[in-house]
Amino acid sequence: MTEFVSINGIEMEYFSFGTGKKSFVILPGVSVKSVMQSERAISSAYRDFADDYTVYVFDRRFNMPEDYTIRQMADDTAAVMTELGLSDLYLFGASQGGMIALCLAIYHPELVSKVVLGSSTSRYNSSASSTDKWIELAQSGDLTALTASFIDSLYSENTLGSYKELLMHMNDDATERDIERFIIQTKAIYGFNVYDQLDKIECPVLVIGVEGDKVIPPSESLAIAEKIGCELYMYGKEYGHCVFDEAPDYKQRIIDFFNK
Repeated sequence: MTEFVSINGIEMEYFSFGTGKKSFVILPGVSVKSVMQSERAISSAYRDFADDYTVYVFDRRFNMPEDYTIRQMADDTAAVMTELGLSDLYLFGASQGGMIALCLAIYHPELVSKVVLGSSTSRYNSSASSTDKWIELAQSGDLTALTASFIDSLYSENTLGSYKELLMHMNDDATERDIERFIIQTKAIYGFNVYDQLDKIECPVLVIGVEGDKVIPPSESLAIAEKIGCELYMYGKEYGHCVFDEAPDYKQRIIDFFNK
């Protein structure tokens, strides 16, 4: 069931599942529709965590400011986590969620136990031109073209070959407010850069990248791991940016790292 937190002007939704004593937080990437609408799918996909962890999935704040930054996203999420009494967190940040996870590890280390970064980056790279196209299509109101561009960038050819028709309907009931939030979140990537702050991270980190990533250059995963001096695993070109949804062994890699 979706829960709602309001603190110091921050309004944020989240849902949780599982019965474990440890807290596992999933920070998702950018999406047109709220991740809260994917509660059933996420709960099923991460069911193997439910015995050892209580799993929390946080949305971005409901009342986003126009010039919302990733650092602000992290600060707001940290405030909500603290309000809920969460600490010693095991974080998995996917894509932009990984950027938020980095900020939490750097600026709110008291909350973080371990971090897994999936298909993410510590700095904006202008070669990630798909974000420019997404913003342009969102601003034009062409939801069909936006969805097509989005899924073509996120998924591998194998996934698209099997599920493209279904995926093309993922945003059918998106509202104007959903589109506005999507634009704000996507624009937040511009100017993001915590690369020079990575050596402040003290908790264990696992970076998982993918050679077939068409959104974030695979070299960014290598750069994070080299700068921190942490573990790195790279999937091959047969997977796309959303390898965390595609690779059958992905979640077991997270579990194994958390159990070390």
